[in-house]
Amino acid sequence: MPSIQAIIIIAVVILIIVIIASMLLINRKQLREIEVIAAAVDEIEKMHLEEDIKRLNKMDLAGESLTTLNTWRKSYNDASTKKIPHVRKLFEEAANDNSTYRLFKARKKIKKAQEIIKPTLEDARNTKAVFTELLESNKENQIQYDALIKVYRELRKDVLASSFEYGAAIDQIEDQLASMESDFEEAKNLSSQGDHVEAKRVLSKIRMALGGLQKQLPKIKDGYHQLEVVFQDQLRELSDAYKKMISEKYYITDVDVLERIKEIHDEIDDARKLLSETKVDELAKTNKKISGEISSLYNVLAKEYKARPFVEKNQNKMLTLIAHQQAASKKLVEKLQHIDESYELTHGELEKSKELEKEVNNMNRQYTVDTQNIADGKGVYSAIQDSWLQMLDRLRKIDQEQAKMSTDVDGLYDSENVANDSIKRFKQEVSLVYRRLERRNLPGNPDSFVQMYTLVVNEIGHVSDELSRVRINMEKISNELIQISDDVERLKREADDIINSSNLVELTMQYANKYADKDPVKQAQKTAMQLYDEYHYKEALDTIATALEKVEPGSYQRLENSYYSEQRE
Repeated sequence: MPSIQAIIIIAVVILIIVIIASMLLINRKQLREIEVIAAAVDEIEKMHLEEDIKRLNKMDLAGESLTTLNTWRKSYNDASTKKIPHVRKLFEEAANDNSTYRLFKARKKIKKAQEIIKPTLEDARNTKAVFTELLESNKENQIQYDALIKVYRELRKDVLASSFEYGAAIDQIEDQLASMESDFEEAKNLSSQGDHVEAKRVLSKIRMALGGLQKQLPKIKDGYHQLEVVFQDQLRELSDAYKKMISEKYYITDVDVLERIKEIHDEIDDARKLLSETKVDELAKTNKKISGEISSLYNVLAKEYKARPFVEKNQNKMLTLIAHQQAASKKLVEKLQHIDESYELTHGELEKSKELEKEVNNMNRQYTVDTQNIADGKGVYSAIQDSWLQMLDRLRKIDQEQAKMSTDVDGLYDSENVANDSIKRFKQEVSLVYRRLERRNLPGNPDSFVQMYTLVVNEIGHVSDELSRVRINMEKISNELIQISDDVERLKREADDIINSSNLVELTMQYANKYADKDPVKQAQKTAMQLYDEYHYKEALDTIATALEKVEPGSYQRLENSYYSEQRE
C-alpha cells in the first residue's frame, strides 16, 4: 500500500512538472509572438508615412498622380487611426496576460492582433513604395525627359542633315519625329500640372517610339541605297554589258536580258512604295529577292563570257579530233567487212562499228551546225562548250572501243593458224596412240576405246572441215579444239590402261604357273585367258590377280610395283 501511494505521489509530481514546463514554453513562445507584433507596429511607424503625405500635398499633384495619392492616403489613415491603435491595445493586454500566466486569454488576443497586423503591414509597405515613387517621379521624369529629348534632337538633326539618304521614307520619318515632339510637349505639360504618373506613361511611349525609329533608320537608309544606287548601277552595268556582248556576236537564249531588266525596274518601283510607307521588313525581303534576280542575270552573262575562250581555243582541235575519228571509224568498218568475208564475227562487231561510225558522223554534223551558228552570231557558247565537252569524252571512249575491237579481230588470223597447227598435232597424237596398240599385237581393242577413238577422229575431221570453209567461226572452233584436247588426253589414258593391263596379265599369268596345281588358280587362269581373248584386259587382270593374292598374299602388289618401276626407267 505504501508503495502505491509513493507511485501516485511521483506521478503527480511529474505531471506538475510537465504542466509547469509546458506553461513556461507557451509563455516564451507567446512572448516572442508579441514582440514580433510590436516590431511590425514599430516598422510601420518608422516609415513616417505622415511626413510623406505632407510632402506630397505640397507637390500639388493632379490627374492620375492625385488619384493614386488619395487612394493610398485613405489606406494609411485607416491603418493609423483604427488598425494600429487596436493592435497596440491587443498586444499590450496580451503581454500583461502572458506575464501573469493567463495564457489562453493572451493566446486569443495574440491571434487577433496577428490577423490585423499582417495585412496592415503589407499595405503600409505598398503605400511607402507608392509614396516614394510619387515623391521621386518628378525627378525621374525630368531625368528621363532630358535624356530622351537629347537623343531625339540628335536624331532629328542627323535625319535632316542626311534626308536625301532616306528617299521617299523621309515624309513618314518626319511625321514620326513630329509625333514625338508633340508627346514631349504633352509630357512636359503633365509634369508641370503635377500628373507625374501620366507623364511617365507618355515618356515610356516616347522611349519606345524613339528606340523603334533608331532601329529603323539604318535599315531604311540601306534599303534606299540598294534601290537607288546599288541596283541602278548593277542594272546599267548589265544592260551595257549585254549590248556589248551582242555586238561581239554573243548569243543568249536562256533569258531575254533587256526584258528581264525592265521587269526588275518595275519591281524596284514597287519596292519604293514599301520604302515610302517605311515597311522595313517587307522592303528587306523584296530587296533580297531583287538582288538574287540581278545575280542570276550576272550569272547568265558570265556563263557565256567564260565559255567563249574555250570554244575559240578548241574549235580547230575539235575539227581535227572528229576528222581523225571519222577516218578511224571508216577504216575499222572496211577492215571488219573484209574480215567478215572469212570469219564469222560472233559478237556483232561489224554492226557495232557501223553504229559508232554513224555516231561520229552525227558529231561532225553537230560541230558543223555549231561553227556555222558561231559565224552567224547565233552560237550559244555555254551550250556549245557543254556539247563539245561531251563530244570529247565520247570520242575518247569510242576510240578505246574501236581499238579493242580492232585488236580482237586481228587475233582471228593467229587463232586460225593455231587451230590448224592444233589439228595437225591432234592427228599425229591419235595416230601414235593407234600405232602403239598395233605394235602390241593384242587380240583386239575394247569397245570403249574403239568408240573413244572414233569420236576423236570424227571431232578432228569435223573441225578440219570447218577450217576449210570460206567463212569460219573461230569462237566455235576454239571451243571445239578445247574439247578435242580433253578427248585426246582421255584416249591416251585409255590406251595406256590397255597396254599396262595386258602386260600385267601376262606377267601375273606366268607367275601364277607355280600354283597351277591349285584349282582356284587354274580356274582363274582359264577365265582370265578367256577375258583376255575377248579384249577385256582390265577384267582379266583383276581375275588372275585376285586368285594369286589368295594363295600368296602381297605377290601381285610386288609384281605391279616392279612393272611400273621398269616403265619409269
